[in-house]
Amino acid sequence: MLECGTTVASESSLKPDDWPPGGATQRNAGHWFGVFVRGLAMGVVEVIPGVSGGTIAFVTGIYRELLASLASFSSKSVLCSFRDPRRFWRAHNLGFLACLGVGMAISLVVFARLMRHWLETAPILVWAFFFGLILYSVFDIGRARRPLGLATFGLVGALCGWFVAEMEPFATALGPVAFFLGAALAVGAWLLPAVSGSFVLLLLGLYVDVLDAIATFDWPLLAVLGCGALAGLALFPRLLDALMRRHFQPVMSALTGLMAGSLVRLWPWRLEDGALLTPADWSAATDAAAQTPWAIAMMLAGALALWLLARLRSDLGDRPPDLR
Repeated sequence: MLECGTTVASESSLKPDDWPPGGATQRNAGHWFGVFVRGLAMGVVEVIPGVSGGTIAFVTGIYRELLASLASFSSKSVLCSFRDPRRFWRAHNLGFLACLGVGMAISLVVFARLMRHWLETAPILVWAFFFGLILYSVFDIGRARRPLGLATFGLVGALCGWFVAEMEPFATALGPVAFFLGAALAVGAWLLPAVSGSFVLLLLGLYVDVLDAIATFDWPLLAVLGCGALAGLALFPRLLDALMRRHFQPVMSALTGLMAGSLVRLWPWRLEDGALLTPADWSAATDAAAQTPWAIAMMLAGALALWLLARLRSDLGDRPPDLR
């Protein structure tokens, strides 16, 4: 945990495969544009239940920096902002967080409206795109994991992901408290490179209302959601940062499995009762076109989109800067 004016632990004090600090400390306009594009991508996918902005952050190489920056805040460091704002800004990497946050905010507003329309008019193609995106995420993140970890922690994660994906949404009373708690839990899920904050809201029965609030600028509800999100940011980053520093490989193996198990939630030819069908069976059951060629094309497009985003990691590297 960083305080204002302190430095992170030296790289030599950490295990090489765990959570090393270090990396580029200087950024040019191209680097900042890369961070902004990552924010746009994270905001887009976070609109979709089952797709995590943390996955985009991890695959594109900024996850460690994001988590370390958020986990660096404390009551003492916040008080330091009044004494030395410039040092506070640099100590907590606020330039990076602000650039990422602006990109996320823009895409959340735009795609919340578009998603309502797309899910109504072309649901198969939308779910096919994100199925391909998450399937590639499982491959890209899983290939760096140890086989034993995938066979143990990964299997447990896959079973948990399948179980959560098959759960019925909770009957949650709509009210300020429900939205506050839902936003806090959604932020915790957003920080995980596997679980979607939108998916948590879906389980709680809040997803449609939150999507409508963002799309229509329902400021009272957005204020409640914002307070809940701040509470989640104050609570979860340190816990997750500690887990990543001490148990990086097991945690990532479990989250890889969790993503794989949750793919059943994104299968394009899924009935409302949760049954997974082949395109032909789905078409026969619903008397609608399965759009199989277009759906396969959208799956490939989703995988290609994430592959292109992953290429952005070369400008910032896979390690966070030295947060001083």
